[in-house]
Amino acid sequence: MSDNETSAPAGPPPGQMAPVGTPAETETTNAPRGGKNLPAEDRWNRAKKQGDGDAPAEHVEVKRAARWYEVLWTSKKARIGIVMLAFFVFVAICAPLLTPHDPNDSSFVPVQDPSGEHWLGTNTLGFDIYTQLLYGTRLSLAIGVLGGLGVTAIALLIGMISGYAEGTWLDDVLSFITNLALVVPVLPLMMVIVAYSETRGLGLLVFVVAITGWAGHARTKRAQIVTLRSREFVTAAKFGGDGMFRIVFREIMPNMTSLVVSGFIAASTAAIAAEAGLSFMGFGDPNTVSWGQMLFQANANGALVQGLWVWLLVPGVFLALIITALSFVNFGVDLLSNAQLREEEN
Repeated sequence: MSDNETSAPAGPPPGQMAPVGTPAETETTNAPRGGKNLPAEDRWNRAKKQGDGDAPAEHVEVKRAARWYEVLWTSKKARIGIVMLAFFVFVAICAPLLTPHDPNDSSFVPVQDPSGEHWLGTNTLGFDIYTQLLYGTRLSLAIGVLGGLGVTAIALLIGMISGYAEGTWLDDVLSFITNLALVVPVLPLMMVIVAYSETRGLGLLVFVVAITGWAGHARTKRAQIVTLRSREFVTAAKFGGDGMFRIVFREIMPNMTSLVVSGFIAASTAAIAAEAGLSFMGFGDPNTVSWGQMLFQANANGALVQGLWVWLLVPGVFLALIITALSFVNFGVDLLSNAQLREEEN
């Protein structure tokens, strides 16, 4: 008998099924601990019970994609910005609890040094600097949120419709308006509108910021929608009978969420800076309390000459900090739409 015949395992005759307990089944069921001849499910269960790392590939859990807030929190800059922004929101909400004084109360002794009653002292007009600083946070955040919303709304309406109607007369008209708004000097236009307005206040500032700051954001959104309007889901919506506004704002805009949020934060930052600049130049409402109004009063009353550097320095520092916080948060939002930035950050 040859070696091959000697080593061949015994099996059932041709045409008959193997009886229970054949060598093949016995070898599988009696395989050594952690053996690879076990069925996939048995090896998976044994690996879970015994801590064996030999689990089959088909049972390996797929790692889920990080959620948007997890992506934001993984960025160091975004974390710092979120914490700083949360501090300013806390100050704006809890300002009445953080100071016992009224921000419009000018009955205090002028030019007092910092003390337990007046933490940052008083100015030459008799106002408590610390109290005005806290309450000024409210107007800055309000103008940031409302101005950012106004700019974003106009930019979305004009930019997205223009991009969707690319090559038509509607796109030509909207593009002409956008280009015209881009070349008009923003700051002089703001100053003219505010100077000739009969009333001043938050509403006027929001209006001025909205109508002067939308053009650049509209151009960005138009460029983005041009790249998205030829996608399959847009074509399917057209065949489904959806109108232009439904396709633009229900189908395309959700795919531009990170761009919209980033534009809103940038517009909010510009709105806060615009309010401070207008107020510092004397175009603000003198009856409101804001950081820009504090800077204007400090400059008009010679704060540095009288040694009241706190009056001029503190609102400027707070303005720089809140703009820095928004810029850091905006950097984190950019990570949501740019995978390459996420890799570089990690």
